Amino acid sequence: MSPRSASVNEELRRRSRERLLQATVELVGERGLEATTLGDIAQRAGAARGLVSYYFPGKRQLLQSAVHRLMHLTLQAALEREPQPTGPDAGRELLARAIDAILGLAHDRPLLMRTHMAGILTAEGFIQCPEQQRLAQLLRETVVAYGSTDPDADYPLLRALLMGSVVPMLLPGAQMPQARLRAELFQRYGLDWELGVPPDTEPPAGSGPRRGTPGPVGP
Repeated sequence: MSPRSASVNEELRRRSRERLLQATVELVGERGLEATTLGDIAQRAGAARGLVSYYFPGKRQLLQSAVHRLMHLTLQAALEREPQPTGPDAGRELLARAIDAILGLAHDRPLLMRTHMAGILTAEGFIQCPEQQRLAQLLRETVVAYGSTDPDADYPLLRALLMGSVVPMLLPGAQMPQARLRAELFQRYGLDWELGVPPDTEPPAGSGPRRGTPGPVGP
């Protein structure tokens, strides 16, 4: 049997890594981080235990990469959903979809997202990884489509605003409703409530878009 080519080996490694990331979001979403071992993740992924350590230095780094992958795939699906927006308001629709995608994850998968945010706020901090870079690129492209002339400044601000909205959605005992936080973000960016995937509720009072906002970072 002839040896596998470098491209085949690379594809096998990519698939193994993605199975580990998928198993991580499934198990942590079901059990939480402390009740999930690296052995559990490897077993769910159908991989050897040593393969986890080969790709990731620890469980929290694995979790951050796994959640960033989930966020990237969720955001990508939202942005690519048909029908694709066209015309002068296409960028506003894409930004609305991006906001709804991230807030939707916090609403639908609270244990997973709460664990992820807790890890970012601890000593491990924000870990750079390929999955985070793909997510960053999508958000950067979204602010460009929206009309940003300085995406290197406007993308980090959008990321910060999204993180700032996710945290109060996940705060035990003091959660804020998704619709209220969505309304605040939509108002800041001058987005109509009907854009994106509006929730099945009436928009909060006083949540109409601020017309004439000068750009993504306008007050």
